[in-house]
Amino acid sequence: MRELLLCAPDYYGIEYEINPWMSRARGAKTELAKAQWQGLHKTLTSLEAKIELVPPQPKLPDMVFTANAGLTVGKKFIPSNFRHQERAGEAPYFVQWMKEHGYEILALPENLYFEGEGDALFGGDALFCGYKFRSDIQSHRAVADMLGCLVISVELVDPRFYHLDTCFCPLPDGSAFWFPNAFDEYGQRAIRAHVPELIDVDEDEAKHFSCNDVVLERDIVLPEGAPNLVKTLTTRGYICHELPMSEFIKAGGACKCLTMFLPQRERV
Repeated sequence: MRELLLCAPDYYGIEYEINPWMSRARGAKTELAKAQWQGLHKTLTSLEAKIELVPPQPKLPDMVFTANAGLTVGKKFIPSNFRHQERAGEAPYFVQWMKEHGYEILALPENLYFEGEGDALFGGDALFCGYKFRSDIQSHRAVADMLGCLVISVELVDPRFYHLDTCFCPLPDGSAFWFPNAFDEYGQRAIRAHVPELIDVDEDEAKHFSCNDVVLERDIVLPEGAPNLVKTLTTRGYICHELPMSEFIKAGGACKCLTMFLPQRERV
């Protein structure tokens, strides 16, 4: 049974603009967002995931995107140092929750920006880390030293895909699917060198956040709007659970952004 951390969207809304998806003028539909989050919660529960909840806090509308709060390995938690001040207030609440649940806190230097599972995903024996828009490449070395693992740093070049988990999704068999154009040429080469089999996602489906998925063994929970990817994954024996995520995509997130693994890996 996988354990996941979620945060109810009680205070969710688009109150500022820190990525190309966000528009205060367009906003998000509050009741629809709550219904979509409940749909995600219900689906994950039906797949026998154990759901933990961190209490939402007023004036922190993006706290719902728990993947960005940090990275857990075993009972160690590396909290995020958010680049944008609008999100920095989330960090103490996640640190407190982790302390209360027995996690050892491994703090990065304050001058190193790092945004947790949003930019750090294990694939095979490596931890792939994205940088440029939110996380600093210097933070990757510090994370590698803390965890004693191989880190593959890849540069993100499309501001629409500002976190690694918006354009790259590792699979349990060591393969992955991705939107290649979200990465610079070196990043593409690095990923190809370390991932034996890659499934390319076209831009139209990538824009539906089709790489922003929760993978639970053979079950994949993903935003609706990616029929080609779903067909490919289904032929490979995966069971796809497509969910409406429109109100969270408006803020630049979807299924994976709303979910943190506890832990992402037991050990490295």
